[in-house]
Amino acid sequence: MATHPLLVRQLRRLGLSAAQAPDGEGWQALLAVLQRTYEEADQDRGMLEHSLDISSEEMAEMYQRQKSAFESRLRHLAGIIEHSPVVAVTWRNEPGWPVDFVSGNIVRFGHDPEDFMSGRLSFMALVHDEDRAGLERDFAGHVRNGPDDYRHEYRFRHGDGRWIWVEVRMWLTRSPDGEVAATHGVLIDVSERKCAERALRESEQHFRTLANGGAALIWTSGVDKLCTYFNEPWLRFTGRSLEQELGNGWTEGIHPEDFERAMQIYGESFDRRESFSMEYRLHHADGSYHWIQDVGNPRFDTAGAFIGYIGFCYDISAQKEQQRQLEHVAHFDVLTGLPNRILLADRLRQGMYQARRHGRQLAVAYIDLDGFKAVNDSHGHAVGDRLLMELASRMRQCLREGDTIARLGGDEFVTILVDLPDTETCIPLVKRLLAATAQPVVVDGMPIRVSSSIGIAYYAAGDDSDAEQLVRHADQAMYQAKQSGKSRFMVFDAAHDRAVRDRHQNIRRIRRALAENRFVLHYQPKVNLRTGELVGAEALIRWQDPDRGLLMPGTFLPEIGDHPLGIRLGEWVIDTALAQIEVWLAQGIDLPVSVNIAAHHLQRPDFVGRLRTLLGGHPNVPIDRLSLEVLETSALEEVGHMPALFAACADLGVSFALDDFGTGYSSLTYLKRLPVRVLKIDQSFVRDMLSDPDDLAIIAGVLGLARSFGREVVAEGVETVAHGEALLRLGCEVAQGYGIARPMPATDLPAWRAQWHPDPRWAMALAPDPATLASG
Repeated sequence: MATHPLLVRQLRRLGLSAAQAPDGEGWQALLAVLQRTYEEADQDRGMLEHSLDISSEEMAEMYQRQKSAFESRLRHLAGIIEHSPVVAVTWRNEPGWPVDFVSGNIVRFGHDPEDFMSGRLSFMALVHDEDRAGLERDFAGHVRNGPDDYRHEYRFRHGDGRWIWVEVRMWLTRSPDGEVAATHGVLIDVSERKCAERALRESEQHFRTLANGGAALIWTSGVDKLCTYFNEPWLRFTGRSLEQELGNGWTEGIHPEDFERAMQIYGESFDRRESFSMEYRLHHADGSYHWIQDVGNPRFDTAGAFIGYIGFCYDISAQKEQQRQLEHVAHFDVLTGLPNRILLADRLRQGMYQARRHGRQLAVAYIDLDGFKAVNDSHGHAVGDRLLMELASRMRQCLREGDTIARLGGDEFVTILVDLPDTETCIPLVKRLLAATAQPVVVDGMPIRVSSSIGIAYYAAGDDSDAEQLVRHADQAMYQAKQSGKSRFMVFDAAHDRAVRDRHQNIRRIRRALAENRFVLHYQPKVNLRTGELVGAEALIRWQDPDRGLLMPGTFLPEIGDHPLGIRLGEWVIDTALAQIEVWLAQGIDLPVSVNIAAHHLQRPDFVGRLRTLLGGHPNVPIDRLSLEVLETSALEEVGHMPALFAACADLGVSFALDDFGTGYSSLTYLKRLPVRVLKIDQSFVRDMLSDPDDLAIIAGVLGLARSFGREVVAEGVETVAHGEALLRLGCEVAQGYGIARPMPATDLPAWRAQWHPDPRWAMALAPDPATLASG
């Protein structure tokens, strides 16, 4: 830092700041100031010496003025030097460079100025042995040949014994005859700069060692995007010279297919000053192309200015080959070489997209070999594998270009038949596949024969199926082909599938409704038409759906007719009916309730045990208050099993009624064997009995059978007073139907009972003659 006012002023004139350490230009300016001050001081001294010969008073006064000016300049010079980072020295032109003057700030170098000017220290003795001869030789050459300004750098011993680097700048004062009169100079400690230069050289050498000794191919470019450097591994890789690669010559080695993409990435990253990483193929010295990964980063100088890019490239050909092999393993079947499930899914999605785009159709054929397991079991897996390989090759040859056959695993294959104008176009292809798999394959001289079952699913623009659904549909059709006898193909039936899916959806809804307690029981009264007595009620299930309202059993019971959920719902009905009987008993209403039971529920081996458990859950309900209604047709289908079941239930105290009696073509033998207490005349006969003599005759016959076998009778479907009158005249007094009451919630039944009165005409209806009944 410059602190002396004169030095500060002089430096400011040169545009330099006193607060900053001078750089190379600043040192030169400082030395120029010192040299000029020395020269001015020499001139003043000469004028002063000349004035000593003048004795006049005027000359004496001029002498004093010149002396004062000279002394002032000397003080200024001393101040500049003492407060500057340079040491001023004057040497005599004699061997050893004796010192006539050295500035006091020589203490910066650890020495006392008096030691030099007294001769106790020899200046040249402090110069490093390795540098001394060169310094003396160069200085002697300047003395002889000029110029009078001289610069040199050498090592100088500090007062503490260490070596420091100094830069010396000297200028010579010559006599009129050209002899050197004096040597003036300044010394500057440049140790830090020399250390920095050495560190820079070492860093550059280190960089070269790393750049040339590693595996990375390194390049640099300037602000013009042109490359300025390539390391030795790069040149060995490409087999080209540095001159060939510099600029944009290196781009000649990029594979034509990668060139445009690589240049775009490089250019866009360069313009945005962003790092990039890209892969491309680069021409190798062996004539082939190798995959490299190029990672580039922008470079900036110490001031933050952009100066170009540096890139590190690595040969990733081995990784690419390994990746290719892994991708092949990931997308192709190891045994047959056919595409596997993953690649099949990708190609199927592409095929479906093309079908939508071009308005064409696509078919998926799911192939399963018939009898392949027996081949493995009989001949071993090695023979089975060879069979699969041969059949895979045959099936591949059956297909057109653009079609795909893939192996899903085991003996299952899927083909994608694309670009079909209509569904019939694929049938010949499928038949060729059937024929190819049916031909025997000779393995080790032994003919092996299998066949295949194929399921076909079509896809056309507008279909809402996705790829997975399409394969699943083809699989379902293949299963149907297996079930139909094998060695054939079947086409997926979308309507049947929709019906199956609808049923599954309905079953899920019913299950959820049961869990959410959305089912209720409505009760339809059974009355004695003549007396008006309420003799019982039939429990009928309803579904209280929040979206669709109250649903009748016909809308949901058929969906679970043979499903386990039907058992759960049937047990819920029994349990709920028992609970309601218990509530009514507490209200003083003693009312028997009948419950409908599905045939598959009755056929459960544990039916009696489960019924006993349900009854045990309501110990306050007399068991005979519950009766079970079973369709006549169901009872007759299982007539061998039903008698024992009815008897077991009777032992519990539960009776049975045959519902819809007359529709099952009952015989006297069946009626005799079935221990039922009640026969319910089907409403279809009752409804038309007033106009159809045959229905009237059937009802009369049923009543006759009931009387003969001691069974009770309930007529269903009483809709008018006339129906009741006709039934009473036939001897049937107990009935139910809309003419009496519609099914109602349990809470409404007590109020209905209180206000219910039979039609007076029923009381006046003539009962049949007992003799007639006996003869009938």
